[in-house]
Amino acid sequence: MDLKKDVKYIKGVGPNRVQLLNRLGIFTLEDLITYFPRTYEDRSKPKNICECINGEEVLIEAYAAGRVQEIRLKGKTMYKLVIKDETGSATATWFNQSYLKNVFKMGEKYKFYGKVTNSFGKITLSSPVFESAEKSSNTGKIIPIYPLTYKLTQNTIRKIIENGIIEVDGKLEESLPDYLLKEYDLLDINNAIKDIHFPKDFNDFSIARKRLVFEELLSTQLALFQLKNNYVHSEEGIQYSKDVKMSDVINLLPFKLTKAQLRVLEEIDNDMESKKNMNRLLQGDVGSGKTVVAMIAAYKAVKCGYQAAIMAPTAILATQHLESFKSLFDDLGIRCELLISAITKKKKTELLERLKNGEIDILIGTHAIIEDNVEFKNLGLVVTDEQHRFGVKQRTKIVEKGQNPDVLVMTATPIPRTLALILYGDLDISIIDELPPNRKKIETYAVTKGLEERVNNFIKAQINEGRQCYIVCPLVEESEEMDLKSVVELYDKCKNEIFKGYKVEYIHGKMKPKEKDDIMDRFKFGLIDILISTTVIEVGVNVPNASIMIVEDAQRFGLAQLHQLRGRVGRGEYQSYCILKYKGSGETVKERMKVMCDTNDGFVISEKDLELRGTGDFFGTKQHGIPEFKIANLFEDMPVLKQVQGISMKIIADDPNLEKDKNLLLKELIKDKFTNRIEI
Repeated sequence: MDLKKDVKYIKGVGPNRVQLLNRLGIFTLEDLITYFPRTYEDRSKPKNICECINGEEVLIEAYAAGRVQEIRLKGKTMYKLVIKDETGSATATWFNQSYLKNVFKMGEKYKFYGKVTNSFGKITLSSPVFESAEKSSNTGKIIPIYPLTYKLTQNTIRKIIENGIIEVDGKLEESLPDYLLKEYDLLDINNAIKDIHFPKDFNDFSIARKRLVFEELLSTQLALFQLKNNYVHSEEGIQYSKDVKMSDVINLLPFKLTKAQLRVLEEIDNDMESKKNMNRLLQGDVGSGKTVVAMIAAYKAVKCGYQAAIMAPTAILATQHLESFKSLFDDLGIRCELLISAITKKKKTELLERLKNGEIDILIGTHAIIEDNVEFKNLGLVVTDEQHRFGVKQRTKIVEKGQNPDVLVMTATPIPRTLALILYGDLDISIIDELPPNRKKIETYAVTKGLEERVNNFIKAQINEGRQCYIVCPLVEESEEMDLKSVVELYDKCKNEIFKGYKVEYIHGKMKPKEKDDIMDRFKFGLIDILISTTVIEVGVNVPNASIMIVEDAQRFGLAQLHQLRGRVGRGEYQSYCILKYKGSGETVKERMKVMCDTNDGFVISEKDLELRGTGDFFGTKQHGIPEFKIANLFEDMPVLKQVQGISMKIIADDPNLEKDKNLLLKELIKDKFTNRIEI
C-alpha cells in the first residue's frame, strides 16, 4: 500500500478539492490519515426537549411539526421550523439557506444537533446540523471536528478522511517495536488511526491518542538525541587561553551589564576555555542584550588568534549588527566586515581574499556566509542569530568552514525551559532572564472596533510629536495572495483616508530583499511615519524612534508572536505603546489579550501561550525542521514527554545508532519523519 499516493486519487477528492486539501498541508494519503481532529462533538446521546439547558450543544430527535417559515430581516432571511418530541416543542432557525423550504416533511422524525437558547422557557436551536432519524452519518455518534480552510466543509473533509481510512484499514505497517507496545500498553497503529478519527466513545479516543502522542514525542526525542551524539566530535574543540579576559572589554562598555548577562558570559567563557566544543543556545527576550554577549565572546575569540562569524537572518539585521560591533571594536583594532548579497562583485572578491588571508577578524552577514566560496583562515567562533530562521544544516555548513569552532545560537523567542530542552536537545542552554534597567515598560492595550477612532487620533498625536508607528496586518490563513491583499487594502485606506497627509508605506514578504531593505532603511531614518506590514518586521530591526505598534486582528496571532511584534517598539528613550485590536468575545481571546496587557515577560507569556494554544504552531512561523506536532500538546502532555525522554536515553545508551534488530522500526520511523527536515 502506497502512503505517498497523491491525495487527489482518494475517493471524493477530485481536481477542485485537491487544491483545498493542499492548503491544509494534505498532499498524500499519509498526510490525510494523519490530519487529526482539533476537537470532537458528542452527538451520540439524544436529549429530550424539556431537558435542554441554555448554552449547551445537544442532539434532539424530534418531528417536524409544520412547514418551514421564511422571515425576511434586514439584509438576511431567516428560516424557522417548529419541532416536537414527547416532552415539548422547540424552534430550529437557520439563516440564508433557502433550500431548507423543501427539505422537511411534516410529521417525519429528524435528528438535530446544535446550540440551545432557552429564554423564558422558549427553546431555540441555532443553525443545527440535521438528518433523517434513520441516518446517522453526522449524528448519533462522536463526530470529529477538523481545522478547515475556506470553501471546505466539515462534512466534506470528514467523508474524504473516512474514505482514506477505509483504504488503509488493517494495512498500515506497525511503526513502533513490539517491546515498546507491550511494555507501555500501547494500541496498534491501525486501530489508533481509526479510533483517533472516528472513536466509538471517549475511552477509545483516549487510548488511541495515548499511542499517537507517545510515538510523536518518542521519535522527536530519539532524533534529537542522535543529533546531539553526532555533534559530540571525537576530535577536541578549541581551548581558548585563560589569559584573554572578557572583563577587559566589559570594562570598556558605556553601560553596565545585567547580572543575567554576566552569568551567561561566565558559562560561555567556561565553554570556550574547555576542550569540548561549545554548542550553546542563548535565549533572551527582545532587548535583553544578547548582541553584547555575542560581541564579548567574539572579542575573546579574536584576541586568542581566531576569526568569528556572525550570521543574521536578514541584511537589515546584519547591517545593524555591523554598526554595533564597529562602534566597540574599531578603537581596539579588531576588523569587522559585512557580507550580504547586495554588495558589488568587486567588493565581494576583495573581501573574500582578505577573509582568507586573515585580514578580517569578524565577518557579519546573512546566508551569504555559508556559500562555498567563503573561506576563513582560522574560524573559531560561529554565532547564529534568531535561531528559528536557521536550521541545523545551515549551522553545520558554516561550522565546517573551521576546525571544530565553538557555536553560539541566539534566539529572541522565549521558550519555556522544558520545551527548549526538547526542541534544542542538541544544545546546552543559557537564558538572559532580565532586561537592562533603562528599558521602559511598553504600555499595552487591547481594544475592540468601537475604539478605532480614538486609536487613530492617538497615532496622529504621537507622529505629530515626531514618533513613528508600525501597523501589522493579520495573517490571512487562506493564502499569501490574501495576506498581500489585506496589507495593500489597509495601506490604501490609511494613505488616502485615515492618515491623509502623513507618509505611509507598506512592506510584505513577497517583496524583493533589496526593496524591503530600502523601505526599512527609509523607516529607520524617519522618512516614513507609518509602516504597514505583515509579520516580516518581527525579526530584530532597531528603530529607536518607533514608539507605537498597532496589531490588527490580534486574536489571530499567538502570544509568543504578539510579544515578538511588541518588541519592535520601546527601543529608544520614548515611552512606547502596543495596541492590540481584536475581534471576538470568547473567554480564550479575552484571556490572551489580558496576558499581553498584564506582563512584558516573554517567558511568562510563552508558558501561557503553550497552555492556551498547545504546540501546533507555537512559534507563529512554523519552527524550521521539527515536524510540527500533529497531536501532542506539550502543555498537556508534559508527563508523556518526560516519560519518553527517559525511554529515549535508555534506547540511545544501549544502541546509539539504532542498529539492533529490535530498534530497526524506530530507525525507520525517524528516517521517514526527519529526513531532510532536521533543520531545528
